[in-house]
Amino acid sequence: MTRHFLDIDDLSCPELDEVLTLAAQPAESAPALLAGRGAALFFEKPSLRTRNSTEMAVLALGGHPVYIGGPEVGIDTRESAEDVARTLACYHSLICGRVLDHEVLVRMAAALDGDAGAGPGAGAGAGPGAGAGAPGVPLVNLLSNRAHPCQVLADLLTMRQVFGDLGGRTLAYVGDANNVWRSLALGAAMLGMSFRTAAPDGYAPDADDLARVARLGGDIEITTDPVEAVADADAIYTDVWTSMGQEEESVLRRKAFSGFTIDDDLLAHAAPDAIVLHCLPAHRGEEIAASVIDGPRSHVWQQATNRMHAMRGLLTWILGAASSAPGVGA
Repeated sequence: MTRHFLDIDDLSCPELDEVLTLAAQPAESAPALLAGRGAALFFEKPSLRTRNSTEMAVLALGGHPVYIGGPEVGIDTRESAEDVARTLACYHSLICGRVLDHEVLVRMAAALDGDAGAGPGAGAGAGPGAGAGAPGVPLVNLLSNRAHPCQVLADLLTMRQVFGDLGGRTLAYVGDANNVWRSLALGAAMLGMSFRTAAPDGYAPDADDLARVARLGGDIEITTDPVEAVADADAIYTDVWTSMGQEEESVLRRKAFSGFTIDDDLLAHAAPDAIVLHCLPAHRGEEIAASVIDGPRSHVWQQATNRMHAMRGLLTWILGAASSAPGVGA
C-alpha cells in the first residue's frame, strides 16, 4: 500500500530517524526521484514557508511543482475531495495538501488507496494516462486543523542539529494545544524527549491527544504555569495565540494568554543553553518578545530554513517507499 503522511506518527520511530537523516544530507546529493514528473500542491489556506519550502524541495528532486489554490478546485462544492485526489493522481507522482479540515486529507488518502490498481500498471513514476487513482501516489499533509507534521520535522531537525541525540532532552511548549502542538508532542515522544505544556484553562490538550502520545511512550507534563513548564528546559517553543480561522476569538485569547509571553524573564528559568523555537508567523509582543525571537538564543530562522531540508528528506523517503511497494514500478 502507498505510504501517506498525514501526521508524524504515520512514520515508525526508525522511519522518522531515517527522514531526519535524509533531511540532514546536502541538497546537492538529493536523488532526482521526480525527474520529469509533477507534484500537485493544493492550498486551501495561504502560506509563506510551506509553499516555498515544498516547491524548492520538489525542484531539488528534479520535479515540477504545480500550485493549486482552493478556489480553483472548490473541494466539496465544485468537486468532491475524492474526485480531486483521483484527478490529480492522473497527472502527478505526488499530492500535497494544505487544508482547512483534516478529514479532507483522510478522504483523499482513502480514495487513492481504494482506487489502487485501477490504472493500467501505473507506479510512482506514472505520468499522464496512468488512470484515476493510480497506485504509488503518496499524499502529504502540508497543514490541517489537526496536524502540522512537516513543520515538526523541521523542528526536530533543528533540535538534532543543536543537541545531537534528543533522548532525555526536555522540550517546553507555551501556548495553545493546537495542530502544531499535537504533531510536536507526537514527534517528541517518538524521539524520547520529555514534553511539558503550559496553557491556560480551556486551552490544554484533551484526553484523546494525551492517550495518543501515551501510546508512543510519551512523557507529558501539563501546567497552567509557564515558569514551571520552562524550568531547566532545553528548548522552549511557542506559536501564535490566535491561528488562522480563529480571528473572532482574538480578544478573548489575548486575555486568556496574558502572562504566557516568552520574554527574557521567562527565558531566564530555562537551562543556560536553552534554545527558543517558533513556527512563524510571529506576533512580537504577544506570544513572544522581540528581544527573545531576535536574540542570540533564538533558532527560529534555522527552523525556517529547515522547512525546506525537512521536506526534501520527507519526499525522498516517501517517494522511495512508494517506488519500492509491492507491485509498483519505479
